[in-house]
Amino acid sequence: MKHISTIMFLGILAIVFTGCAGTAHIQKDNNADFSKYKTYAWVDKPDAKGKNKNWKHDITEVNVRNSVNAELQKKGWQETNNNPDVIINYELLVEKNRKQQQDPVYSEPFSRTYFSRRTGRAYTFYYPSQFMGYDRYSTTVKEGTVTITMIDSHTDKAVWQGWTTSEIDGHNLTNREIERSVKTIFKKFDKG
Repeated sequence: MKHISTIMFLGILAIVFTGCAGTAHIQKDNNADFSKYKTYAWVDKPDAKGKNKNWKHDITEVNVRNSVNAELQKKGWQETNNNPDVIINYELLVEKNRKQQQDPVYSEPFSRTYFSRRTGRAYTFYYPSQFMGYDRYSTTVKEGTVTITMIDSHTDKAVWQGWTTSEIDGHNLTNREIERSVKTIFKKFDKG
């Protein structure tokens, strides 16, 4: 019995952690030969001249670039500023969405006591709670979408794009959420 409950706990834990990471989607130019691509550079974001810099977004940009750099370097790619094969751009989007949820509803357990005249004793019967159905409702959740685009530097055409959307905890994507999203996207990089 202890063995079965351990297996059930591990199964539920796996489902919860799988649900945290979003599903990645990719689009790829079928005419692009990815065996020729081994170097990349980042698109430079224009500075906000005359405006206060938003340091929170600077940290987010560093986190995205570090995560993408780590994944591409695992695949043998190198970052360069001299004639790169592809140029990489990213976009982050945080938006509110409605999510339908349902919670199981159970009756309250109760017990009843009966007196038997024949035996002269009182007997207590326990009635456990029973499944009554589901309570359905909708809640507002925040979802973060990470999109990574690769552009051939010689033809200026997008050759690959990957994106994933997942629920986030705060107002912005955290470093952990960015890393998880980038890893999810790059798991499908070679499969495109």
